[in-house]
Amino acid sequence: MRFGKRWFGAFAVGAALALTMTACGGGGGGDVEVKDNASFPAGTTMAKWNEAGKIKIGVKFDQPGIGFKKPGTDTPQGFDIEIAKLIAGELGIEPDGIEWVETVSANREPFIQKGTVDLVLASYTINDERRTIVGQAGPYYVTGQQFLIAKDATWFKTNEDIKGKKVCSVTGSTSLDSVEEKYGAKPVPFGSYSECVTQLKSGSVDAVTTDGAILLGYAAEDPDELKVAGEEFTEEPYGIGYKHGDTKLCEFLNKTVKASIDDGKWATAFKDTLGKADVPEPTPPTADPCQ
Repeated sequence: MRFGKRWFGAFAVGAALALTMTACGGGGGGDVEVKDNASFPAGTTMAKWNEAGKIKIGVKFDQPGIGFKKPGTDTPQGFDIEIAKLIAGELGIEPDGIEWVETVSANREPFIQKGTVDLVLASYTINDERRTIVGQAGPYYVTGQQFLIAKDATWFKTNEDIKGKKVCSVTGSTSLDSVEEKYGAKPVPFGSYSECVTQLKSGSVDAVTTDGAILLGYAAEDPDELKVAGEEFTEEPYGIGYKHGDTKLCEFLNKTVKASIDDGKWATAFKDTLGKADVPEPTPPTADPCQ
């Protein structure tokens, strides 16, 4: 394949590098290659997006390390964002052709079904029930429920030490149910993970619980005060949401993620985001067959 070359941002590039097109991805992530002459079979969703030069991607705006949009900025940051940019680049879509749409947990399926977004990368756990409603390619990352505690906490040695402790998570989340049922913790619901972290820092709760990937983001923001602790006790494979039944699109998404794993871009995306919490790079997952 051939790549054109252009820098987005303050610098122009020299002609010597004219075979590779690299766009500043922005948002604190790594650079992103944009395929200059991407070509897809006529009639496919990929061809439609490539021809339009635009794509709408649903992501979280409130999860540091995963998908987080700082006030006053245009582009969110995080691991989901980096994977989304890799996909857009393979479609031949430049960074300014991506419309980032805030997507919360409750509206991911409706947004895909109604066409509000084209894809969803929003800490979107794959499960059989969701796959009857929307398509989910991947997984591109696997995490599990863990705990966020104070960096200097000495009471936590194993997950069983959470018994009787006040543990915060988002109102209505299954995380609260599972930690109460499995370990006998005292659930403390709040409206957002950020509020839970505030409660943890003030000492009002002993821990915060949800997917380890989300917790890593908060730990990376405040590594001197917070740390992720304990063994994962659930499995949460993150997938890419798309309109149900588009098998060719699913195959393209899985192929793109696999290529990023093979060429090191996946590892770079992790290092630049969740890896800032000073954790080792995980083993990338193998995608499920497209249905």
